Amino acid sequence: MIYVPASDRYEGMRYNRSGRRGLLLPALSLGLWNNFGHDHPLENSRAIVRRAFDLGITHFDLANNYGPPYGSAEETFGRLLKADLAPYRDELVISTKAGYDMWPGPYGEWGSRKYLLSSLDQSLERMGLEYVDIFYSHRFDPETPLEETVGALDAAVQQGKALYVGISSYSATKTREAAAILEDLGTPLLINQPSYSLLNRWIEPELLDTLGELGVGCIVFSPLAQGMLTDKYLDGIPEGSRASRDATLSPDLLTDEVLEKIRALNEIAARRGQSLAQMALAWTLRDPRVTSALAGASSVEQLEANVAALERLDFSQEELAEIDRYATDSGINLWADSSRE
Repeated sequence: MIYVPASDRYEGMRYNRSGRRGLLLPALSLGLWNNFGHDHPLENSRAIVRRAFDLGITHFDLANNYGPPYGSAEETFGRLLKADLAPYRDELVISTKAGYDMWPGPYGEWGSRKYLLSSLDQSLERMGLEYVDIFYSHRFDPETPLEETVGALDAAVQQGKALYVGISSYSATKTREAAAILEDLGTPLLINQPSYSLLNRWIEPELLDTLGELGVGCIVFSPLAQGMLTDKYLDGIPEGSRASRDATLSPDLLTDEVLEKIRALNEIAARRGQSLAQMALAWTLRDPRVTSALAGASSVEQLEANVAALERLDFSQEELAEIDRYATDSGINLWADSSRE
């Protein structure tokens, strides 16, 4: 059947400006890191994407190596675009990234101009697009001059293959340097995408202040700590969960100390009338410098539950103080190396 999106799709979603730029992003964006590769049924992915758009989620975030296998999430999204969303392209913000390993040999990862621009061409082909809205450097490359990496981002804009550019997991210092280079080139830095959650608060000491000062947006990924901040692990590691597969969540991270924090945070969420996941999402959006929280979904039901987090974004000072007792660094930032100077 021909897909017709909900006529009221913009009535319930909140949209935030990305820093001081003109682009608005939904408070909750859909990430296609997991659940959209060839290892998942196409119809399930289709149902999630359709429902996301019906709920006002206009931003779909990908990367070249999302899958598995690498590239397959972009291929899946390309099929969904062609089948359902092509008439609504101008209502969508589609982003992709390059930086991690994608193909064999010396030109298939990191931050060289050759890799970034070649990867973007491949991403556009997989998705059947002429351009993406945001193209990211997925991680800082300590072996490549920053001028080359961000110069490639600028080139993508000049070539008409991207409207905006972003960086992911860059430290405050490198963010400032990248923004300055891009400003000189005439392509302002739109946004930084760092990991951030109740158990991973590394952006608070410096990065958020830097982004606010520069007028750069912030879209946080892994706000549910790879699924740890859900009710899934309150009683251990269930069969079939991410931790049981040792995929993107190692069971070694679920120590007794961390599980105690999760259970305490779950009790606070229950008193707020939210699930732990909903409170975790709402908490990341409490700071006005955070433009959007990026979350995945394995089902329509999970997606709808995540969006329901936006119904209760307020926190009392007492709640925040109690949350702070348990929301402490838990050694789960898998992307820390990219954020070092």
